[in-house]
Amino acid sequence: MSKTEAASGSGSGTVPATARDTRDYLILRAGRPFAPVPNVFVQTPSKSGSKPGPLAEFVRNGDKRGLLAFLLLHTIISSGDRDDGWSSTLDLRLWARALGTVETAEAGSASSAATKILGRLVDRKLVTRRRSGRQRAVTITLLKGDGTNTPYTRPQGKSPEDRFLRLTTEFWNGDWDQTLSLPAIAMLLVALKEKPEFTLPTEHMPAWYGWSADTAERGFKELRDAGLLDVVQEQFPNPLSPTGLSTRNIYELQPPFDRDSITDAKAAHALTRKKATRGRRRAKKRT
Repeated sequence: MSKTEAASGSGSGTVPATARDTRDYLILRAGRPFAPVPNVFVQTPSKSGSKPGPLAEFVRNGDKRGLLAFLLLHTIISSGDRDDGWSSTLDLRLWARALGTVETAEAGSASSAATKILGRLVDRKLVTRRRSGRQRAVTITLLKGDGTNTPYTRPQGKSPEDRFLRLTTEFWNGDWDQTLSLPAIAMLLVALKEKPEFTLPTEHMPAWYGWSADTAERGFKELRDAGLLDVVQEQFPNPLSPTGLSTRNIYELQPPFDRDSITDAKAAHALTRKKATRGRRRAKKRT
């Protein structure tokens, strides 16, 4: 056996990092329990009311891979302190692993598929892309989530245009990115944007969010069947109803996507970081 063959792992018994390994490492490196996804990506405020955000184009085009890429980028890019701002630079082959294209294609085709996925985000004005240094290194920089081609800034939640939803990293750790369909993921993002207990007449979905009531109903049903969404029917007075009453659905997300679970995860993460900082300080004093 040649040294090259041994180093490649083909005969050494060494198993290369998988797509899941690469993605999990990037999420862990970001060092936070949830991703702040801009509300304007889901629904954009306007003077005449709210209108569909860029998410609608992903849903209408059936672009689950593109949506997952967008969500992953907002998960792994956690700082704007770099010279190139809110960016991440990886070899194109690493992008292919992180985006999961290596699971369904050979290396060359997987890199090409990753390029196309990232290209769709560029076309929708949600990120910029450029070659960086080495020939195969690609830098992806976040743009504002409304698709207006404006620079990204950390959301602070101080105005409707600046609010964000919190997508827990359990979305990835629990393989919900793989098990949920595109309609279910879209409705999960809608639910995360809403209040903890909310009503949502699905007949308004085309005007409010940009996709059909049928798609919304399929997404809600899938979340409910997966135990991620609780639905309770409530009667309320309706002067225009023949009986004087009407019924509406009250929706509430369940763990790990409910607000309490995300708040608890944030507190646990902060405590872990605090203990780690104390440990480093003690170690430094001993030396």
